[in-house]
Amino acid sequence: MSSFSLLSPNIQKKIWEMRWERFTPIQDNAIPIISNTTKDVVISSGTASGKTEAAFLPILSAIEESGQKALKVIYISPLKALINNQFERIEKLSSYCHLAIHKWHGDVGQNKKKKFIENPTGILQITPESIESLFINRTTYLSKIFGEVEFIVIDEIHAFLDNERGVQLRSLLSRMQPYCHKRPRIIGLSATIDNFDFVKQWICPDDPEQVEIIQANGYEKETRYYLMHFDTEKNAQLPLELYEDMRDLTKENSSIIFCNSRSLVEEATVMLNRLAEKDGLGETYYPHHSSIDKKEREYVEKMMQETTVPKGVVATSSLELGIDIGNVDLVVQLDSTYSVSSLKQRLGRSGRSTGSPHMLQLYSTTAPSLLSSLAVMELVLEGWVEPAKGYALPYDILFHQVLSLLQEYNGIKREELLELLGENAVFRKLPKEKMELLLAHMHEADMIERIQGSGEYIVGIEGERVLRSKEFYAVFMTPEEYEVVSSNRKIGTLHKGIDISEGDHIILAGRLWRILQIDNKRNKVYVEKTVGAKPPRFLGEGGEIHPRIREKMMEILCSDEEFPYLDGKAQEILEDMRTIYRIKHIQPKQRIIKKQREDQVFYTFTGTIIVGTLWRMLQVLGVKAKIGNLDTLTLPSEYNLLQVLKTIQEKDWDVQELLAATPAEQMFFSKFSPYLPQELIADMHIAHQLDIEETIRYLKRYEFVVLGE
Repeated sequence: MSSFSLLSPNIQKKIWEMRWERFTPIQDNAIPIISNTTKDVVISSGTASGKTEAAFLPILSAIEESGQKALKVIYISPLKALINNQFERIEKLSSYCHLAIHKWHGDVGQNKKKKFIENPTGILQITPESIESLFINRTTYLSKIFGEVEFIVIDEIHAFLDNERGVQLRSLLSRMQPYCHKRPRIIGLSATIDNFDFVKQWICPDDPEQVEIIQANGYEKETRYYLMHFDTEKNAQLPLELYEDMRDLTKENSSIIFCNSRSLVEEATVMLNRLAEKDGLGETYYPHHSSIDKKEREYVEKMMQETTVPKGVVATSSLELGIDIGNVDLVVQLDSTYSVSSLKQRLGRSGRSTGSPHMLQLYSTTAPSLLSSLAVMELVLEGWVEPAKGYALPYDILFHQVLSLLQEYNGIKREELLELLGENAVFRKLPKEKMELLLAHMHEADMIERIQGSGEYIVGIEGERVLRSKEFYAVFMTPEEYEVVSSNRKIGTLHKGIDISEGDHIILAGRLWRILQIDNKRNKVYVEKTVGAKPPRFLGEGGEIHPRIREKMMEILCSDEEFPYLDGKAQEILEDMRTIYRIKHIQPKQRIIKKQREDQVFYTFTGTIIVGTLWRMLQVLGVKAKIGNLDTLTLPSEYNLLQVLKTIQEKDWDVQELLAATPAEQMFFSKFSPYLPQELIADMHIAHQLDIEETIRYLKRYEFVVLGE
């Protein structure tokens, strides 16, 4: 039986109307599984391969009658903007089914939310934070909302797997289940996912084998890519020649130019528009990042969808997760991404139309960035991405969910609360004594209160203060910010932690401003247009590097492989970096220690966590070291590092030694960790920041070679 024949007549009619000649491989594979089984499903396929339709065509066929009377599908997205994009896409697919599609997030008006609550039907598109708000603010309606739900579609599921937001979502899915008449099927969508065993466990902890993984081969688009190098001095602005080349490349192509910081987005936007002005054009490039006002970002997204002339968006990861900005001819990546997954997502933003290849232009501005860019690109070509690993020991989210549960149940006995937590998919493996420690700590801090007589826990006075904050629903860090305003128009935000003064000239939203006034009481910065400015510094930019990326870099340095997609300058820099490895006949299973007059540099070529653990071990042994670019370790030349590394291997390490040598400001920190007892903070620090076993394994795996001056 064909996939087409499994769909309802109305959906078939819609497909004929859209003049589809055939299904994509992922659609052909997914439709029968979703239609004919009761399994959970992960749909893993490249960007623009039709994953959304692969999920919704059979789902819409299954619910087109029942969905007119009850809510049947919850679509969960990591981004509000992605909900807005997918709303039109799903609405178009279901145009013959007469199904209601509802959006629920912070920008949706109360009247629309009220109408949905009164008559929940069809499909609900929502973020995890808004699901949290339902549990806290709409407790009497939860059975009515969730009772008939049959499908939960999680878009960009990889964005939830390894962070605190994913813990919150998985907890909410567990809390949702008692309100459902039967367990909803979970359908996950992703273009960049690995470690399917973990993903299956995350989706269905009770029976991971009932999760079907659907991957489609043969739909990978042609990829065209090139890497150019432009030398940049440390802390200097990027060369004008780089921007001129970028302008020549993008002036006839619709493009997204990805940068690794918001500051660089602002600088690049201004420079590219100055070059566009020389061509007699107006504003051609538009910035897009999280510190630009939402209305400004939405304008850019809509303008890119509707433009008939080449335009460019200069963006951070804010455009990485598939927000529709129309057909993009070319993706530009300025310096290396922190992960392979990120570059793969960004590459997939181009060539979405039929027959168009993915087009990627890489630029590097330093030798380390060139090597990293090359390693990440090679891993993309090999099909490798970082495996999902989860968020270890989520005591911070446990604190958050305890407050939410007490609000949901309006008071609950201690034993019942512990039972609920023990049944929750993400907390069931946490030691019961640690849960009890947290509850005792919360009680002592007046976060929770125990009612005499009934013995029920309720939210305490201090807990109410946390719960009633508008920041409670989101479990990720949101720094304190100023709102930047010009003539009553909001431009964006600036972090309070950065150094700004009245009279300073800054770039924000791609325009130049002079700061007129900083109002600390109202958290506002008032600006006016000016000429000549520098981008402000933004906080919280960076990322953890997986060991495989660093290992790939070392493999490249030790090989004679040529990479035809490098320009002449990049090839020259790479050959220069390879010289010492060739002269000394260094192999990939070796790591070098380069001794200089006053210090020595240990080129670790491993992941961030291992380097951090190794650095802490050195501190315990009294060896002072600094972590540098490419996760090198620099320490005084007086130490016999080979002997020190041997000592580390042979020592019976107690993790408490590493904790004792860790200053308070370097301990694990998250949005809700300050509310935890010190013992649980220490446990989380060990789980997230230290890995003694992998560090010792790393030291035993490699041979270390000392090179003289």
